[in-house]
Amino acid sequence: MRYVPTHRAKLGEVDLKAYLDLRRPLVESKLNELLPSEREEPATLHRAMRYSALGGGKRFRPILCIAAAEACGGSSDAVLEASCAIEMVHCFSLIHDDLPALDNDDLRRGKPTCHVVFGEAVAILAGDALFSLAFQTLSGIDVSDPAKSRAISALAFASGTDGMVGGQIVDIESHGKQVTLESVEWIHQRKTGALIAAACEIGAIVGGGSEGDVDRCKRAGERIGLAFQITDDVLDEISDSESLGKTAGKDREACKATYPSVMGIERSMALAKSAADEAVQVAESFGDGAIGLRLLARYSVERVR
Repeated sequence: MRYVPTHRAKLGEVDLKAYLDLRRPLVESKLNELLPSEREEPATLHRAMRYSALGGGKRFRPILCIAAAEACGGSSDAVLEASCAIEMVHCFSLIHDDLPALDNDDLRRGKPTCHVVFGEAVAILAGDALFSLAFQTLSGIDVSDPAKSRAISALAFASGTDGMVGGQIVDIESHGKQVTLESVEWIHQRKTGALIAAACEIGAIVGGGSEGDVDRCKRAGERIGLAFQITDDVLDEISDSESLGKTAGKDREACKATYPSVMGIERSMALAKSAADEAVQVAESFGDGAIGLRLLARYSVERVR
């Protein structure tokens, strides 16, 4: 049975499309500026980096970073470079996840994956270079040294063995095995949720939020990350490759640890909606400035149609 949402991602006078349409071009433009030119050597590496980082995508994480900064009274301009650093780390993870040694996928964002176009060696190095550039970018943002240090630490933590990499290895080791809900939660809190939570945390830090603001934004990000990953798992089950922009049904074929595999689609989406509702409640504590945070929390589950 296909899950049908009972609410729409629209709040007050601002709707999700309008919010994204205003901010996505800012991220795209800044990414284009920060990425090395294809005219500079090593040109092949730079082409692969730009192919993967500028190749479409929702820009969910960088816009979430902007939304968290706005909730704390900051501006999109002040946090733009930090948001792009987060997107670079995300793009690095996608390049490496798609490699034959991991998910072995040949479609990403509706076009051939980086290793299909450039070969495995170049793809690995392009991912490495994006990861390095992310921290180079974050180290150059115009904030106080303590804020910069906290932002760098948050991104590093979300990327390493306590975050994406740790979640990825346990995900790999779980293929084809009977897993519990606790195992799935452990994997996805790290593999997907950690970077989404860090996007909110870093947005609050760079946006000038108080200690309490940073804590609340990170908590909202954790719930958004859960809702987002559950919805991704469900979409892999019910959508086609054209709609997803990547190969559909691969999680099930690979017997991966997913929420639908242990809970079913209906219960999974109920959990996702509950997590999104919790994120909205946290965002509402910021007042009108958190409209973006609330919209993106709803979007994390509204992608199922």
